[in-house]
Order: sequence, then structure tokens, then C-alpha cells
Amino acid sequence: MTSSYSPAFSDRLAATAAAVESALDEALSTSAPLLAGMPARLADAMRHGALGGGKRLRPFLTLESAALFGAPPAGAVQVAAALECIHCYSLIHDDLPAMDDDDVRRGRPTVHKAFDEATAILAGDSLLTLAFGLVASADELSPAARLSLVSLLSRDAGAAGMAGGQMLDLMAETDTLDETSIARMQAMKTGALIAFACEAGAVLMDASQDERARLRRFGEVIGLAFQLADDLLDETADATTLGKAAGKDRDRGKKTLPALHGLQWTRDRLSDLVSEAEELLSPFAERGATLREAARFIAGRDR
Repeated sequence: MTSSYSPAFSDRLAATAAAVESALDEALSTSAPLLAGMPARLADAMRHGALGGGKRLRPFLTLESAALFGAPPAGAVQVAAALECIHCYSLIHDDLPAMDDDDVRRGRPTVHKAFDEATAILAGDSLLTLAFGLVASADELSPAARLSLVSLLSRDAGAAGMAGGQMLDLMAETDTLDETSIARMQAMKTGALIAFACEAGAVLMDASQDERARLRRFGEVIGLAFQLADDLLDETADATTLGKAAGKDRDRGKKTLPALHGLQWTRDRLSDLVSEAEELLSPFAERGATLREAARFIAGRDR
């Protein structure tokens, strides 16, 4: 499908990326309270893996989901940065030789190539644990909101969410998976953290349980769209466009829905998911315009 989003959306995405980059830069400073005394090499590896690239889409979804209910509190950016720490840790570990074995990420050497494998593992571990400290120390948020966010993040980033999905993804290289099993794997590996991003916005604003559930479902839908678009790109784009190796899923025998059903089915399914996402936002009327554009952006992205 073709992307359909406005220059204003691109500006908002870029502004969020800049704000999150600044928050990450501050959080990863050797003088930051949570990291005081850390080894300089570890600090450099963490910064290499977390700074200087990426659309910061998950933080964007958190802040825009919060904005449905009013101006997000000051601590929202810290929560968004924590979420990006989790995402960046997952990429560092995903790139390791024992997992996806990638040498390039965002057009730069992966952390284990720029440093070494042991340092990359420790950098990922450190970003993961830093994330929970950032949420817990967001003093502008109520204790109840921080506790809820820590609990949600633990589930969605852990064995029942992203990490569990990565395990299923590794197993899928040798196992025979049907469509239901592939969808479950993708919902955990990619969808769980995106679902958290959207639900977190509602938590930040003390939204109702029904509103939280609606935004979580929105996140699940666009999470599936994100993975389908990613799989489609792996089949059709080149390494220069992607900023990483292309065609690796196919070469390693990984099971994807485009491989199972073909490219046209995938494009049609992406269109259906965008429609479902837009319908989920209908109660928010014009307040949901940016998130509707985000759904189209995710489904139609070209890198």
C-alpha cells in the first residue's frame, strides 16, 4: 500500500525523535544519577546502540496516545525514553551472532562489531535495566502510574512479550508454523512493545479502563502492521534502503506471513489493518488524527 501522511505528521515525528534523543543523551550521560560510576567503555557502547538514529516510533506512539487526553505530563518524555531503551537493547541483542547475526544497523556497525560481543551483551543488559529506573524515577508522575507502567513494561518486554516472541522466532527457523502460530510469534515479538507504547499513553493520563483497552488494541493492530511491513520490506527492499541486510529472513528459513501467503495478500492485509486501526480511534474523533496517520505511516513505510 502507499503511505498517506502529511508534512505536519512528519514534523511531529521528527520533533518527538529530537526530544527523545535529548532525553536519552541526558539519561546516558556518565554523570546521570542512575549510571554514575559506570565504565567508560560500557557507556560508549550503550550510547552507540541507543543514540544517533531511528524514528523513535514507539516513544512517539506513547506521547501521541497521551495527547488524546490532554497535554502529557513532564514525566511522559522520560517514560518514552525508557521504552526506547528497551527497544534499543532488543536490537543490540538481536544483532548478535547467536541470534540474527547482523553487522549493520541504521547504516552503522552493530554494537558487537563496533566493540565486541561481550560488551554488546552488557550494553543491552544495561539499557534494559536502565529503562525501569527511568520509569521509577519519573517524579512528575504519580506513584500509582509509575507502578502500573513498570508492571506493564515488565510483562510486554519479557518472556510473555517481546523476549518470548524472539524465542519463538528463533525456533521458527526449524519448526513448521501455521498462520496462527506465526501471528502469535509476531504479536509477542513486535506487537507487545507497540501495544505497551499505546496503552502507556492512557496510563500516563489516568484514562479509563475502556480507553486503555481500546488503545492497547490499537497498538496490537498497528504492531501486526509494523511486522508485516517489515517482512514485506525484507522481501522487496535492498540493504541500502533498509540500512541493514535484506532478505535474511528468507535466507534463514524464518516463517513469515508474506512467505506463507505472498506479497499481494500482505499488501491487502496491511490495508485491512489500517482500516481496523482507524475504526478503533473513531471515538476520539479529530483528536485521533495523528495516530490515524501513524497507522498509515507504519503500514506504508519504505524502510
